[in-house]
Amino acid sequence: MYLPEEMKARLTAEAERRGLSEAEIIRVAVDKELTRRMTGAGIITDPLPEGVSGRTLEEHLKGFGED
Repeated sequence: MYLPEEMKARLTAEAERRGLSEAEIIRVAVDKELTRRMTGAGIITDPLPEGVSGRTLEEHLKGFGED
């Protein structure tokens, strides 16, 4: 995995500070990103449908309310 120099330096420093490997910090960060649930500003508590995320939401809403 390629990381920009500045990010790699921060990762190295954080790993040393925590006494963990860089790989472990990356695994935890990726796991958090992949398992977090996006909800509608705290109002909607149900998980979004499969394939819908904050990155694809606008695509799924195209045409909504135009009838």
